Amino acid sequence: MPLSETANEKHYLEERRRMVDAQLRNRGIRDERVLAAMLGVPRHEFVPEELRSRAYGDHPVPIGHGQTISQPFIVALSLESLELKGPEKVLEIGTGSGYQTALVAQLAQGVYSIERHRSLAERAATILARLGARNAKIIVGDGSHGLPESAPYDGILVSAAAPSIPESLLQQLAEGGRMVIPVGPPQAQELERVRRQEGSFSVEVIEGCRFVPLIGAEGY
Repeated sequence: MPLSETANEKHYLEERRRMVDAQLRNRGIRDERVLAAMLGVPRHEFVPEELRSRAYGDHPVPIGHGQTISQPFIVALSLESLELKGPEKVLEIGTGSGYQTALVAQLAQGVYSIERHRSLAERAATILARLGARNAKIIVGDGSHGLPESAPYDGILVSAAAPSIPESLLQQLAEGGRMVIPVGPPQAQELERVRRQEGSFSVEVIEGCRFVPLIGAEGY
């Protein structure tokens, strides 16, 4: 490998270390599996080349089609709230860049990810394949309906804001499963965790947030 490429990778590794320490640990993220995944997954690979200098900043980064790769802290908080231990099957709504998909692929047994923009889905699938995430499957479609043919899911992770929690997603959540979803109007939402226990659902608010809207039959 040319020296310049080696130096580049060392630079990005240092950027990830700073991101994990300053943006995640210092702000209360404690799940060591999540921290290790975010240290290991090269976030810059999922950012448009002209914006890679912003890949590890404490902010979202645009990826096209009005979509973004979310702020690292919000990604980490969402993943920590999902409480993944390793053997779970996860449904992700909103593949976007594929960065969060790559993280889930490290934290769970497998992930199905739905993206409504075909060009984003294809780009994400290419990057994930290059990085060896063989347990991630990308589907183009309306994520607000979920993916009933592969349900139930131990975890559901929604990366776009819904006006209310879609009923289809609730019904695809396994007994004992968790869903993390931003809920509220387009200007500002609350990140919520839904648990399914003995057929009933409980909801708790995790944090204020702002996501792009979930577009679909059970979204906006």
